[in-house]
Amino acid sequence: MNGGEGGGEVAEVARSPPPPLDWKFSQVFGERAAGEEVQEVDIISAIEFDKTGDHLATGDRGGRVVLFERTDTKDHCSSRRDLERMDYPVGRHPEFRYKTEFQSHEPEFDYLKSLEIEEKINKIRWCQTANSALFLLSTNDKTIKFWKVQEKKIKKITDMNADPSKTAGNGCIASSSVSSSSGPHLANGGYPDKSYNCLSSDFLFPPSGIPSLHLPVVTSHETSLVPRCRRVYAHAHDYHINSISNNSDGETFISADDLRINLWNLEISNQSFNIVDVKPQNMEELTEVITSAEFHPMHCNMLAYSSSKGSIRLIDLRQSALCDRHAKLFEEPEAPGSRSFFTEIIASISDIKFAKDGRYILSRDYMTLKLWDINMDSGPIATFQVHEYLRPKLCDLYENDSIFDKFECCLSGDGKRVASGSYSNLFRVFCCAPGSAEATTLEASKNPMRRQVQTPSRPSRPLNSITRVVRRGAESPGVDANGNSFDFTTKLLHLAWHPTENSIACAAANSLYMYYA
Repeated sequence: MNGGEGGGEVAEVARSPPPPLDWKFSQVFGERAAGEEVQEVDIISAIEFDKTGDHLATGDRGGRVVLFERTDTKDHCSSRRDLERMDYPVGRHPEFRYKTEFQSHEPEFDYLKSLEIEEKINKIRWCQTANSALFLLSTNDKTIKFWKVQEKKIKKITDMNADPSKTAGNGCIASSSVSSSSGPHLANGGYPDKSYNCLSSDFLFPPSGIPSLHLPVVTSHETSLVPRCRRVYAHAHDYHINSISNNSDGETFISADDLRINLWNLEISNQSFNIVDVKPQNMEELTEVITSAEFHPMHCNMLAYSSSKGSIRLIDLRQSALCDRHAKLFEEPEAPGSRSFFTEIIASISDIKFAKDGRYILSRDYMTLKLWDINMDSGPIATFQVHEYLRPKLCDLYENDSIFDKFECCLSGDGKRVASGSYSNLFRVFCCAPGSAEATTLEASKNPMRRQVQTPSRPSRPLNSITRVVRRGAESPGVDANGNSFDFTTKLLHLAWHPTENSIACAAANSLYMYYA
């Protein structure tokens, strides 16, 4: 009996949800001073960690890509993999430093269509590293570029007879070999007066002469990061590119616009294959567009794409060359009597992400985060209300176009938590674990918990439960915990979760904030 009761207690402990994370401020890059005006070109438009989590890339509206590298693991002899195997948690939190930046895209003009193509970076994706070089893809509305960033040694000439303190190097000696003196010269350029024992006033021979002539030696003292554009993938999209995604095979990637998805080989820039085409013969019959696309993280033949109608299609590249038919369709049935003018607008999915194991898909529409099991296409297994307080204000948000804002979403490396942004530079973190009611509101500032509201615990269902979950978290109608009204002009659209740790990087205008738990 006692043994049975003990086993029941162990099972109960195993089912208990994890404790809520205590989020703390880590770093900020490009912090804005009070009253400082933000330049449009400095606003961050893309964030992406690499697979190791040791590098972070951001893109901005000015077409620049900025790279950061992790520093807190380089000062210790143990490898990161060894530290992760330890039984006790590592006390350090992730620290990054500026690495380099480069101009990825420039503004262009399409003369055939009389359209300006802005330089804003829409997406960044890291590729596999090779020979200590970093590779990444960046795209604006029309053109994708493949970049290589590598350390190059700066070579200098040393070990010369000339004293560097008295001369400026070979150039000075050579230029001063022709004297500007008005004294008499011989035919070979020498001086008739033997008292002249110098080539110029810059360089003096020692009185005893030079015992040996040193040959200059080329040495490398320091390194410099050099970005180089390896490939340019252009002229393949008639509409604005909204997504790029690497394949797990390391050789191919996809790019998606409103109506088409193209498959590329990284080594071939002048040819791509159209694998999805939703463009009708008559454009007046167009009812939905592609909003986001991503490859499966493990199966190179599978990818998913979302639509403006709130559906997600999973396709298998082995079925046909042109994937007109999907393998699975994920959509939530509309509740009867709930349809309004804004129903389709707020149902449009702005971003999708696969979980690390590929079992789940996270989607973000205007009001909610939804978690889908790829083995269950009847509806989402969990729904998280990001800002339900906005529902009465949809008319105002439609008037000022805020209802068309495209918020990104992300999952933790272990798949237990999800996050997405909101207005007033807030972002929400939800726990997906069974029985958890964790729904944290954080502000992109040095005091992230300033607007946190304590919420009563709500029962949650496990991910494998057929019954779906709706979790709202802390909500208040139009004001935050301090009674301040929400600011719809400051929006947190872009954020990324570290692949192996509970660390989030998010963009608030031109500032990059990082938090850890």
